[in-house]
Amino acid sequence: MPKLKTHSGTKDRIKVTKNGKVKMRKSGINHFMEGKSKSRKRTFAGTITLTGKIAKTLKKRLGV
Repeated sequence: MPKLKTHSGTKDRIKVTKNGKVKMRKSGINHFMEGKSKSRKRTFAGTITLTGKIAKTLKKRLGV
């Protein structure tokens, strides 16, 4: 069976840690920030760890 190609959009947006956890940045922080409250903007900071079916699908897209 041939090798699977890595999905280019996914490899730029998510990272798989050494232990196999899937981490990604939260969405909604790039533009239109003036209309959002300070407390709402703070929730966009940092990364989130994905679990379950979503993480499994993303790992498959990366070929991990």
